[in-house]
Parts: sequence; C-alpha cells; structure tokens
Amino acid sequence: MRAFVIVGMPAAGKNIARIYAERKGFPYIATGDIVRAEAEKRGMNYDAKSMSQLSDELRESDGLGVTRRAIEKAFSVGSDIVFLEGMRSWPEIELIRGMVKCVVIAFVAPRKLRLERIISRGRPDDSPDLFEARDLREINYGSAVPIALADAYILNTDTIEHAIGELDRIILTETGVL
Repeated sequence: MRAFVIVGMPAAGKNIARIYAERKGFPYIATGDIVRAEAEKRGMNYDAKSMSQLSDELRESDGLGVTRRAIEKAFSVGSDIVFLEGMRSWPEIELIRGMVKCVVIAFVAPRKLRLERIISRGRPDDSPDLFEARDLREINYGSAVPIALADAYILNTDTIEHAIGELDRIILTETGVL
C-alpha cells in the first residue's frame, strides 16, 4: 500500500485532496472525520472548543492515537493507494512510514487567504475569532515540521481545479497511475 499523507494549516486546501481521491476512487481517511464521528457517538456539540478538546483526548498521551485509528482504517479498506489527512507531527509521519510507503504532500496558502476561507465556509468547528489560537494549537501539535519536510507542495492560491491538476501531477510522478 502507498499512502499519500496530506498536511497543511487550517483552510490551506487539504480538502482538495479529498475531492481528488473521491474522483479517482481512492480511499480518503481524515483524522478530523474520526474525531467528528467520535463526537457524534458521544452526542457532543461540534463547536470549536469541544472539538479541540476531543481531538486532544483522541491523540492520547503520545499524540499518535487518532493516527493509529486512521492507519488501522487504511489497512482495512484493502486499496493499493490511500490518502491520509490530519497528521500534525513528525512522529505521526514516522509511524506511517514505518508501515507503508508514504509521500507527504503539503497544501500551503497565505494566512490572510486561509482566514477568508474560514469565514466563508462557516463550519461549526471553525471560528474566525479563534483563528490565531487554532493556528498556534496546530503549530504546538508539531504541524510545521511535516509541512516543512513534505515531499511535495501545492501552493493553493488559484482555483480548485488548478490545485487538483497539481495533485494529479504529483500522484502520477509517484505512482505512474492516474
């Protein structure tokens, strides 16, 4: 199995990889989905504070808990290619690389553009007022390291289709499969 690990700051465009994977029929496993499913199971609110606390809890003391769940799910789907999203630290990347071939792809976008996206998408777990705190929390998780050490980058300042084209080029380079 080959895993394409999608990293990036909030609203950098990681969801474009989900669109791409769905179009191509590749499994897409996001730690955020795992957290939201757990919140639903517990009957929790989806507000930014509750989701942050649950995310911290599910990461467990070593920070790898939710990643282990994602990897377990990836193995269960039985696909040669999977997309994993939501890894925020280098130990998570190392955990995955110890189990499967792994390519880390970072989506990057300027801070101001990311804030505009947060405002426009209006998700219950997003908050423009908590944008700075969320960025700092992500950095404290260690997310800057996987972004800095990624194998490939997509500067997401153009259209969704442009970013999908860039991702397609990366996947083709890595696998020879479109």
